[in-house]
Amino acid sequence: MTTVRTPARSRASRPLRVAVAFAASAVAFPALLFAQDPRPAPGFPSQPAAPLSPPVPLTLGEAARLAAKQSAATIIANARADQADARYTQRRADLLPFINATALEGERNFNSASFGISIPGGPFPPGGTILGPVKNYDLRGNLRVPLLDLAAWNKMKSANTSAVAARADAANQADLAATNGAVAYLRSLRADGFLRARAADSVLADELVNIAREQVRSGVGIALDLTRAQSQAAGARAQLIAARSERDRARLDLYRALGLSLDARVDFRDSLGMKDTNTAPFYQDAVALAYKDRPDLAAAAAQIAAQKQQIKGVSAERLPTIGLTADQGVNGAQSDRMLNTYTWGIQVTIPLFDGFKRDGRHAEADAQLRELEARERDLRQQVTIEVRSALLDYASAREQADASSTRLKLAEQELSEARDRFKAGVAGNADVVTASISLNSARTQYVDALTQFAASRVQLARVQGAISKLP
Repeated sequence: MTTVRTPARSRASRPLRVAVAFAASAVAFPALLFAQDPRPAPGFPSQPAAPLSPPVPLTLGEAARLAAKQSAATIIANARADQADARYTQRRADLLPFINATALEGERNFNSASFGISIPGGPFPPGGTILGPVKNYDLRGNLRVPLLDLAAWNKMKSANTSAVAARADAANQADLAATNGAVAYLRSLRADGFLRARAADSVLADELVNIAREQVRSGVGIALDLTRAQSQAAGARAQLIAARSERDRARLDLYRALGLSLDARVDFRDSLGMKDTNTAPFYQDAVALAYKDRPDLAAAAAQIAAQKQQIKGVSAERLPTIGLTADQGVNGAQSDRMLNTYTWGIQVTIPLFDGFKRDGRHAEADAQLRELEARERDLRQQVTIEVRSALLDYASAREQADASSTRLKLAEQELSEARDRFKAGVAGNADVVTASISLNSARTQYVDALTQFAASRVQLARVQGAISKLP
């Protein structure tokens, strides 16, 4: 067995370089995790001739509010609410006077036999003859006024409550959009955290390759150590490439959730490491707040109110209606000799029999009301379960974040101890590579735990109806 003797200077400088590399990696990772990545997304090459748009500064709460304001789902829901408002205007028109004016100039002829009068020896032959043409001028105004129409009144009120329900549903869609925006914001932060973690792993792996190559060149190392380091570096580069791709996809999802242009830039004002000094609310208080502020509960209640009003409108169709009709104008065969004529009357309409059509509509509306009430009861129970689950997830995620932080510190300590053994010459770089793999896993778990904790805060705010109140 041949022993290779190493010069003292080479033996002293080798562990020092390894120690410096590992120490720099361990110390820099937390700062890299919560820092902003200044590099543009590689999947979106920018054109040098076009000036970059200024970045949009966003906190987590601002992202939620921006998504609630300009996401596609919110815009669609608001358009539907505008349609409901327009239907209310149409129903209200049935209770207002209807006024129009007409002007007529024309002529026509007549068949005398069409009068149905036959006078023996009269001026017209029995088979009839053509009379005319006769010119006619007519200028007239028409008026119709509903004096009593309870069916139209209830239909107008039903349209009004339906419009209120549509606005409540739009608020619910905005709440869902805000949740999606906040989740997309957290996914971007998570992707950035993974990218920085993989970048730190790649730097560490490249440094190991350089040290192993230098040791082999100087005759104090073995080829296996170099191969092992190169394999570790190749895996780190692959993970870095995947992390960059995931970051780019997360940006796309964020831009879509917030309704931003794909060329926009976002300045993240929050990080996964932000401190949460708030305490979880009591269960009863959280449920009471959810019952009060949840927009989906408000939308369900508004839909029930609109359905009840619709049933009243169907029932009112059995009642009589009273209306005033009138028209007045001038009429004549010559424009310079026209006489004033008018027609007016009060009309009473009494529904007698419609083939049980109203009964069928009333039964259908009653069934729809029972369906809405059942859904509302189920939704209230679902809200209660969601609040309890959110509180459990919040407490669990906080503990997992603490546990992951402890694991990260232990992984850094493991790497330090492996480095010390390597420095003392009692082990090769296998323990160092193993420790770096453990540190890689600990960093991943730490980023996931911080993301889960932030997501639990978002979920707790959502189930209480306070997603748009996030800071």
